[in-house]
Amino acid sequence: MPIAGSEIVKMLPGKKPCKDCGFPTCFAFAMKLASGGATVDKCPYLSEEVKAKLVDLLAPPIKLVTVGSGENAVKVGNEEVIYRHEKTFVHSPGIALLISDKEDGAEVEEKIKKIKELQFPWVGVNLKANLLTLHFASGDKNKFLALVKKVYNSTDAGIILISEDLDVLFAARDICADRHPLLYPITKGDIDKAIPRIKENLTPVGLRGESVEQLIPLTIKLKEAGIEELVLDPGSKNLLEAIRDQTSIRKAALKQGFRPLGYPTIAFPAFMAKDGLKEMLVGSAFINKWASIIVFSDFDKYSLLPLLVQRLNIYTDPRFPMAVEEKYYEVGEPDESSPVLVTSNWALTYFLVSSAVEAAKVPAYICVKDAEGLGVLTAWAAGKFSGDSVGTFIKKCGIENKVKHRKLVIPGKVARIKGELEDALNLKWEVIIGPRETTGIGAFLPGLAKQLKG
Repeated sequence: MPIAGSEIVKMLPGKKPCKDCGFPTCFAFAMKLASGGATVDKCPYLSEEVKAKLVDLLAPPIKLVTVGSGENAVKVGNEEVIYRHEKTFVHSPGIALLISDKEDGAEVEEKIKKIKELQFPWVGVNLKANLLTLHFASGDKNKFLALVKKVYNSTDAGIILISEDLDVLFAARDICADRHPLLYPITKGDIDKAIPRIKENLTPVGLRGESVEQLIPLTIKLKEAGIEELVLDPGSKNLLEAIRDQTSIRKAALKQGFRPLGYPTIAFPAFMAKDGLKEMLVGSAFINKWASIIVFSDFDKYSLLPLLVQRLNIYTDPRFPMAVEEKYYEVGEPDESSPVLVTSNWALTYFLVSSAVEAAKVPAYICVKDAEGLGVLTAWAAGKFSGDSVGTFIKKCGIENKVKHRKLVIPGKVARIKGELEDALNLKWEVIIGPRETTGIGAFLPGLAKQLKG
């Protein structure tokens, strides 16, 4: 909580309960503001100055920054805790692939192909790298701008532009400004020249310093100029320095509430380690130690997948189990005579059941009941997978329009809901008790399918 409700109430007008904000008292409104349950514009009596101050105080300690646009936008920052177990991490780091304008056409095409095609379905989510970093290294402005145009026209991925030459950097920005690219690096030596050009078309800015301390006056200067989408690079030269600097920035923002360092960070394993395996290990450390954008010189499916799984594991909210959407799913190409199974929406349960059905080579429908991400037996014990609730779901999910029979298979572990479920379905469905474990589906399903078709 950035500021306590008891502090907020001191800044409110303090009128007698007018209730114009929708709450009975100013204190109730202040408590809602502090918890994120209301916005400052609900109070019609706040001055613009107080509103602005409250918005700043209520903002998360680490600024939200968006690189890219549309469905491919990568959001970083907005974090509130140092360690995941304290609450949760909010936005997972963007994984970026570096393309230098020194690389030949075939290499560029191959990397664009990787960012498009290296995607891995994983327990209900699609794991992938999500940014391309374009590096002006050749010294040839036209060559770099041609690379930017090629990438811009070839993919919708978010773009990071790297150039020490401000003229080149902003010329590249103008090509892909609607893609909301990150401009890097802005430094102590060129910040005054850069500010008016940044403000011409605001996009995120990557600040590079020679230390954490050197970043502080730069962020203050940019904020005063109205430029707040910032990403920080403390200029760490090796992994040891990087972990130290990332930790310093994170703790200053979250523990000390030090706003000038309250921004997401960027890290470059691509420039820290030349060996492919070492680069991946450095990148892995940055996933653990809070970098918001991590740039790699290259990767393949064997090196990228472990990093993506690591990122998923750390940035999955520990308060909520992984779950899939409540609806019926088709496995294979089921028809009106295909079996209908029901299970809970814990992601692991669904994928075990669907994999077993697929392995049995029997097209079927799987009706997935929302059980708040719990497994079948746990959900039943918690009252979230009862006969009544499953019956209501079956009636509304639309499966009745997909099959001509009325036979529904329930997991063997919750056989006791059979009678209650049949009553909930008005005795229009016959409830069949299926295997207790998914390993039994392969032997069970073919016989049932044959019976339904007969």
